[in-house]
Amino acid sequence: MLFGRTTPVMVTADQALPGRAAPVLTPQAAGAHTVLGTPLLDHPEGMATADFALGCFWGAERKFWQLPGVWTTLVGYQGGFTENPTYEEVCSGLTGHTETVRVVYDPDVLSYEDLLKTFWEAHDPTQGHRQGNDVGTQYRSAVFTHTPAQAQAAEASRAAYQRVLADAGYGAITTEIEPAAGHPFHPAELYHQQYLSDAKNPNGYCGIGGTGLSCPVGVAPAPDTAG
Repeated sequence: MLFGRTTPVMVTADQALPGRAAPVLTPQAAGAHTVLGTPLLDHPEGMATADFALGCFWGAERKFWQLPGVWTTLVGYQGGFTENPTYEEVCSGLTGHTETVRVVYDPDVLSYEDLLKTFWEAHDPTQGHRQGNDVGTQYRSAVFTHTPAQAQAAEASRAAYQRVLADAGYGAITTEIEPAAGHPFHPAELYHQQYLSDAKNPNGYCGIGGTGLSCPVGVAPAPDTAG
């Protein structure tokens, strides 16, 4: 949140904190996933990557590591300007980053559409720069896509879920869908990784909550009849 304001406002590139050259989580320090036992930053061939922002990343990460076919999950910062930010810097609202969950998964076991279903149903994507009681630009909803197919699926699922939400009286979805190539993922500090696992804080704070409405998956976009 910008200082002196009560409503979250996105910073611009020239307002953002400069950050640092070194990552706050190095491969040497990352180690293994607390729940799955797999490496956080070293992934085997054949795995795919998906990035989702849906509010506080503590509870959001737990939603994804429970899915069959997920190789590993980790939390970090994405979508802003500051290079290798710290948690405190992101919470200041002066980096432009979201709190993001990176999901590394086996596409032969788990589809990207099913990941999108989990994403949409785990939070309220109509809330803008907040999620529940958590307020700030770092809590905004976003999908960062890694392939054209992911982008198409994300756009189709957003349109499909918008219809479901509108029928239930909700407003417009505020979720951003952007290519990950233009928004590097910066892994968060080690103590944030799998924060709500049994080994760390099984009863810790979780600020995300869905609408209770099911999101249709695998919905094809309307055919292009132009021309």
